[in-house]
Amino acid sequence: MLKSLLGYQSGMGGGATETVIRKKVYESAINNTLKNNFPLVLKLVEELVGKWKSFPEAQHTPLCGHLLGLAMKTVTQLALGESFRDDTEVISFRKNHEAIWSEIGKGYLDGSLEKSSSRKGHYEKALSEMESVLLSVARERKAQRKQTVFVDTLLQSSLTERQVNTDSSLKLQRHLKDLHVCIWALYFLSTSEEVQEKLYQELEEVLGSDPISLDKIPQLRYCQQVLNETVRTAKLTPVAARLQEVEGKVDQHVIPKETLVIYALGVVLQDSDTWSTPYRFDPDRFEEESVRKSFCLLGFSGNQTCPELRFAYTVATVLLSTLVRQLKLHQLKGQVKEVRSELVSTPKDETWITVSRRS
Repeated sequence: MLKSLLGYQSGMGGGATETVIRKKVYESAINNTLKNNFPLVLKLVEELVGKWKSFPEAQHTPLCGHLLGLAMKTVTQLALGESFRDDTEVISFRKNHEAIWSEIGKGYLDGSLEKSSSRKGHYEKALSEMESVLLSVARERKAQRKQTVFVDTLLQSSLTERQVNTDSSLKLQRHLKDLHVCIWALYFLSTSEEVQEKLYQELEEVLGSDPISLDKIPQLRYCQQVLNETVRTAKLTPVAARLQEVEGKVDQHVIPKETLVIYALGVVLQDSDTWSTPYRFDPDRFEEESVRKSFCLLGFSGNQTCPELRFAYTVATVLLSTLVRQLKLHQLKGQVKEVRSELVSTPKDETWITVSRRS
């Protein structure tokens, strides 16, 4: 599982050809899911924004708690269907997801999971329960011949039941983690009134009083810059990995076939030779073609963008376009932000902001 979450591509079962085919299946599944369920994404976001609008201006709002809840509802309902409109199902799924991810992010990386039988047992129990739920959902939806959510497209493909079950689990984990871009985007926006106002002006010009729609998203160029800069500044994906499918060479160093190559993206994303003032949150930097090209080459935009990140960008754009037109975000003074960098960078502790209504 760790290898797949890192993007580790195996040569088994068809090698590069199968990898391309399965990527096309995932891209089709995500595109169909967003097209069929965009109103649901908007509804879930509007529910959260409505809740925030009811808060007194001095009330501290927990970004991680609220946005992880939004992410869980969005991903489970869009990936697995209407059975996850039940909060009980969502809570149970979230508990298992967190147990699995906490060990993948740490226990596998430092080898400590294998040294603790209790932790390993807890992890394996959570994984077994999640796989059981996914298998049950897949069989139910296959029998109903529905074609509206992510798993439906996988079931209509040439993938086996086991592949659908395994891949659903992996993709769900990655969707949920990539949606941390929402937490970081709102945190960085709360630190800059100037960026908020510039984003607000673009939203007003492109959308007016209309809600966001899927066809309008490409027109929100500054919003895209905000999300790109969020991914860069937060080092959302500190590492990536690929299996060397053929023997390669870097200078005089030979990289044998089947070697797992680790990319230190977190270092590259804040390399002062590539980015001016690398630790500063500055969406305007993405107005430059050279900056966009550097970002694209790292796989965060353009044709190389992974489907999961595109999904996260879509949900994040719905969130920003709905929230920023109604509320202003304010940073809490004195709050120290520490980062936990594992497979995905997350705030080490809860992140708090306050909100106020736009006049």
